Amino acid sequence: MIENIGADIYRSWTDEKRREEIGKLIEGYRNGLPLPILCTMATAIAGNEAGARKHLIKLMPLRERKALVTKEAGTDTDLHTRLSGFFI
Repeated sequence: MIENIGADIYRSWTDEKRREEIGKLIEGYRNGLPLPILCTMATAIAGNEAGARKHLIKLMPLRERKALVTKEAGTDTDLHTRLSGFFI
């Protein structure tokens, strides 16, 4: 029950509120928040990965998203593929 509290709260939010909160997470990432936290929280807030992706694409320029994937994946091709699917 306790693990569902966040999900229940996020479901009550409007799409605009979700976008605003995901925007705050993006700013956090730009200031040092680890990428896994950005992805996990954005997905929780949006309700699923597709919803998170929709918000992230609206809020982050393509150039920034591509740079994020390159930086975070490094030489790990599997991670590059996974991140590209989420951000590009």
